[in-house]
Amino acid sequence: MRAFPVQLPSGTRYWTVVDDDLEVVEEADRFLRELRLARGRAETTTKAYAEAVVLFLAWCATTRREWRTAARDMGLFMLWLKWTPGNGGQRRVVVPGPGTKPVRGESRINKVLTAVRMFLVHAVVNKAAPAWVLEQIYEVADDRDLPQEARGESGTMRYRMRARHRLQEPETAIDRASDDEIVAMFLQCRSASDRLILLLLSRVGLRPGQVAGLRRCDPHLLMDSRTLGCDVEGAHVHVIRRENENRAWSKSKRSWAMPVDFLVVQGFDQYALERHERLGAGGSDFLLVNLFRPPYGAPMTTDAIGELCKSLSRRAGLGRKIGPRMCRHAMASNVADAGGELDEVQALLGQKSAESPRPYLHPKPSRLREAVERVPLPRVNAKEGHR
Repeated sequence: MRAFPVQLPSGTRYWTVVDDDLEVVEEADRFLRELRLARGRAETTTKAYAEAVVLFLAWCATTRREWRTAARDMGLFMLWLKWTPGNGGQRRVVVPGPGTKPVRGESRINKVLTAVRMFLVHAVVNKAAPAWVLEQIYEVADDRDLPQEARGESGTMRYRMRARHRLQEPETAIDRASDDEIVAMFLQCRSASDRLILLLLSRVGLRPGQVAGLRRCDPHLLMDSRTLGCDVEGAHVHVIRRENENRAWSKSKRSWAMPVDFLVVQGFDQYALERHERLGAGGSDFLLVNLFRPPYGAPMTTDAIGELCKSLSRRAGLGRKIGPRMCRHAMASNVADAGGELDEVQALLGQKSAESPRPYLHPKPSRLREAVERVPLPRVNAKEGHR
């Protein structure tokens, strides 16, 4: 049992599940294909979900359970995930005991459970599994216990579900790259290509998939873009979700125009000259392509962007690896430190919910001190209250 990549005649790729005889597991394939085509999830998402379904089906086969009704023992599946390596634990067995490190952590187990729940719900909807399975994986309730204001406007009864099986995940410290670290990395860049990538991550706040997915037509660097058929004012970059041959993927489903400053414009100009010197008018239609290693002119991958950040961190002697995500956090925090409002950060990050930017913000210690010092003394408040 394993996850397996599939490419449709249209060129769209997704991951499915095949058994030991390389036969497609029909219900899993239907679920993953729908996830990719109907719901518009990324190919990498189908890969992660396929791997999770493989683990679930491997557990069912190992313990001789029928997968359609195995949800009643989901707690045992969680225990199996924690201590069984690989897809079936055929090569070795981890025996729980004092000092033994679990094979998978809480976060990884929760992600597997999320995918398995969606797979089972899909099976129930398509009559491949009994309806009572939902009660085994969710706490199902209606809205009759809610205040009238919290109910739906239609007046009909609505149901809500809460996952029954979920581990408490330890809080992980999410850090940002400091300005000094980004400058140190910038000074270690050996090409205009490297500098532009670092600027797009740390000053524009794009994700690696968004950076690698940019096409040559996406940057509009003129002050007046109307000649290009674009009504957006000032220099900007269009971030668009596409099917890309390098499998780069914009996480955001919507497209938006991201304003860029003169430093990023200079980065684009220097890279354009460098690319022309190396490739002339040739190369892929992608903006960022291989200039210094084969295949020359081929679009850059998201893995290459991660490797670049790791290499720059090491050459700069930072003592820790600065990843693309930390650069994105730095951009959001710098906007907030400069007086930007939360809705502005939300729009710049291309996020849908107004609450989404909050985990990205890491205020400077000096800004926190200024916030405390702005609070008036109690004596002052008391005097103003008697007026």
